[in-house]
Amino acid sequence: MVANGRLTLVPLGGLGEIGRNMLAVACDDHILVIDSGLMFPETEMLGVDLVIPDISWLLDRADMVRGIVLTHGHEDHIGALPYVLPRLNVPVFGTALTLGLLRNKLREHHLIESTTLHTVRAGDVRTLGCFEVEWVHATHSIPDACALAVRTPVGTIVHSGDFKVDSTPVQGEPPDLARLARLGDEGVLLLLSDSTNAEQEGTTPSERSVGDGLVPLFEGAPGRILMATFASNISRLQQAVWAAQGSDRRCFIVGRSMLKNVRVAEELGFLHAAPSLFVSPKEHESVPDRNLAILCTGAQGEPLSALSRIATGEHPMVSLHEGDTVVISANPIPGNEEAVHRTINNLYRHGARVFNSSRHRVHASGHASREELKLLLTLTRPKYFMPVHGEYRHLALHAELARAVGITPDRVAPVDNGTIVAIDEDGIHRTGQRVPAGYVYVDGLSIEEADDVVFRDRRQLAEDGVIIVLVTVERSTGAVIAGPDLVSRGYIEAEAGSLFDEAREHVLSLQSRLEGERDWNQWQASIHESLARFFYKRTHRRPLILPLVTEV
Repeated sequence: MVANGRLTLVPLGGLGEIGRNMLAVACDDHILVIDSGLMFPETEMLGVDLVIPDISWLLDRADMVRGIVLTHGHEDHIGALPYVLPRLNVPVFGTALTLGLLRNKLREHHLIESTTLHTVRAGDVRTLGCFEVEWVHATHSIPDACALAVRTPVGTIVHSGDFKVDSTPVQGEPPDLARLARLGDEGVLLLLSDSTNAEQEGTTPSERSVGDGLVPLFEGAPGRILMATFASNISRLQQAVWAAQGSDRRCFIVGRSMLKNVRVAEELGFLHAAPSLFVSPKEHESVPDRNLAILCTGAQGEPLSALSRIATGEHPMVSLHEGDTVVISANPIPGNEEAVHRTINNLYRHGARVFNSSRHRVHASGHASREELKLLLTLTRPKYFMPVHGEYRHLALHAELARAVGITPDRVAPVDNGTIVAIDEDGIHRTGQRVPAGYVYVDGLSIEEADDVVFRDRRQLAEDGVIIVLVTVERSTGAVIAGPDLVSRGYIEAEAGSLFDEAREHVLSLQSRLEGERDWNQWQASIHESLARFFYKRTHRRPLILPLVTEV
């Protein structure tokens, strides 16, 4: 598959989108996988719970995959592993907090016993086949994040992971820029760098600045504080805990994923709080509003998240009180804006005050802005550059930035998912080959590849409803002896009664044409086609028609 002296990069997710990050690096018949994340479904993905990468290319080469290395513990970088590892059983390497969060997921899927996890620290080096991987301390919106330096027979790759240059992180040290500079001195063949904030000028505020925004809100709120953020944003939760302590509030954690992550972070020393600070579900009702902070999930307006259910009055434990202050400590992921605005509107309807986004200093991005992106480029001085992690406009703008700092256009390669990129004696170039890199949907317990028919039917059901046609036919003659009966769900029509009477006559009129026909599939197809035309002609709508023919 891979000739000596040639490095192949296969992006399976994270390029041209936010989320689903997964990159395969192949060299000398060895494959290394970097991250394995999920993406939350878009509005048109009706009924879908999660979206994960298509790993069919890896499965065809499973004996060549040496391991999966992780940059940090966010869902868009580790969330697909419970669905990937049963099909691709390889060792996984990550830092303590990253694997702590991952273990929670694996336990839920009963995979903890069958998965090999290796804990590493910044500065550690592991050999995986022909790859030598070094973890380099980075700063992001979650502690224990790392960049990766991957030494290959062809040269060194630096993968930034998600990062920003935070000189005053909430926990740990500033990023190890000195190590990145030394890697640049040693020679970097290829830099893969986070593009999420490639549109943003200047530098990204420190995570610690969020605490400066939270403190006055926690101190000045006359009633309860409800704060929503990502369950894995441990640094943000730590600042909320500090703000609660400083304003004489106790904390009630709402949301199973957040509660589990808080416990893991406390056990590993990444979140510090007095044991008496947290209250149980029963205790929280007895705490005065002025002394309570509720920390919950739902910053992206997810329909079943804690904040969304609180906002609609459907949460079993928390109801909104007049005078509550709600802090949404995250910016909407592209595509989630409508859901977030719906949640905010519902919160205001219940009399809550809402503070959200960086405008109120309750959020700071975890991703590097343009000046920080240029700094990484100048520190590492790569021969070749490939932007990763972002929608295509982010990749294109990051590519422009690389050219602006002196990397010639022929050495910059912005690409989409599935596009194979090779580095060899001819430079960096697209091979012209593509691999499957489409969406794989997690729908309940089912994991399936994209099927447009399924979503077409779900959309049709949502928009125009369903009409079930029940017909009983005499087996020997093909005569209709009962029905047709029409049952509808989700179909609204002022004159449905008379319209359905006409539809029954329409079905009966097919009897002469189908008389003697013993293929009941033909009956169903004819009824479907005829009624679909009938309803569209009469109503200009297309309900889903389900004919059921029973023979007796």
